[in-house]
Amino acid sequence: MTKNITLTLGFFCSLAATAGQPSVDLQPSDDRHMSNLTQLTFDGDNGEAYFSFDGRQLIFQSNRGGYQCDKIWTMGIDGSDKKMVSPDHGAHTCSFFDPSARSIVFASTSHLDGACPPKPTWPAHIRYAWPLYPYDIYRANPDGSGLTALTDNPKYDAEPVVSSDGNTIVFGSQRDGDFDIYRMDADGSNVQRLTDTVGYDGGPWFSPDGSKIAWRAWHPETDAEKAQWRENMEKNYIVSTPLDIWVMDADGNNKQRLTNNGATNWAPSWHPDGQRIVFSSNMDDWREDLKTYGHNFELYLINADGSGLERITFNKVFDSFPMFSPDGKKLVFGANRNARKPRATDVFIADWNE
Repeated sequence: MTKNITLTLGFFCSLAATAGQPSVDLQPSDDRHMSNLTQLTFDGDNGEAYFSFDGRQLIFQSNRGGYQCDKIWTMGIDGSDKKMVSPDHGAHTCSFFDPSARSIVFASTSHLDGACPPKPTWPAHIRYAWPLYPYDIYRANPDGSGLTALTDNPKYDAEPVVSSDGNTIVFGSQRDGDFDIYRMDADGSNVQRLTDTVGYDGGPWFSPDGSKIAWRAWHPETDAEKAQWRENMEKNYIVSTPLDIWVMDADGNNKQRLTNNGATNWAPSWHPDGQRIVFSSNMDDWREDLKTYGHNFELYLINADGSGLERITFNKVFDSFPMFSPDGKKLVFGANRNARKPRATDVFIADWNE
């Protein structure tokens, strides 16, 4: 069942709609690229919803059903036929379809005992941190059967994205003591490190033709930042920091920084034209009272050379994890719109209008 959301003056204010009916057009002067915005999930926290290569399905992570940590689910692009496709024990994240439609990949702690992994601890003064669980990357059949480990590493291996030819997986890992981007063959062999600058390099995403990789990065510069980063890696968490969008060749060469604004720019993925990247950022939510950027993340488009930055959502809550359908006609993303509780995240889909 789906529910449509009416947006007015750039943020949600009306929730009355009937399943299957299109929402009122988004305000042309603001969210002018999107229409027929539809909510697909209503239970638990849901995010990182990504299209299958044929554009007919979505794979996402959710704690729906009362789970204490995320599982992997699939559904139709209309929100129908939701199925859990990961083990029901352990934490699971960062799922992706194989282009053959014969398998899926995701990160999991199902090799560990216990329902959910213990959460790392961090100092009380830290406002937000991201725990780095000891995930490994797995391949499974589309229904979750035939689970096979592709990595075997006591630290974090996650964020797998499969190339369009199905031959290569790019992912983020702590395996060498820092947090870097790696690539491997589809069977887990031939692992190659692509980044080696001290700091965070993660969230990699292949371009449609597999020739480029977009990712997010932060590299500490001061002694205090470097000390904080070493503590992060030792204690398995990452403090919220400025992040920028970068692009490199698929072999790790020709690295180029696209953003440099002091904000948190993250969750990049490619437009099907291979010339643009969509991502999330809080660059327009500077909080003068806190002397930092706030939690209002919006979606933006930028050309692969760093030009042509365009804001594409306008509201007062979190929008992130965007991905275009393979034909470029739809955009799926996670958002705190119509939240059942503070910062509850759901999956939304919209028609895309150039």
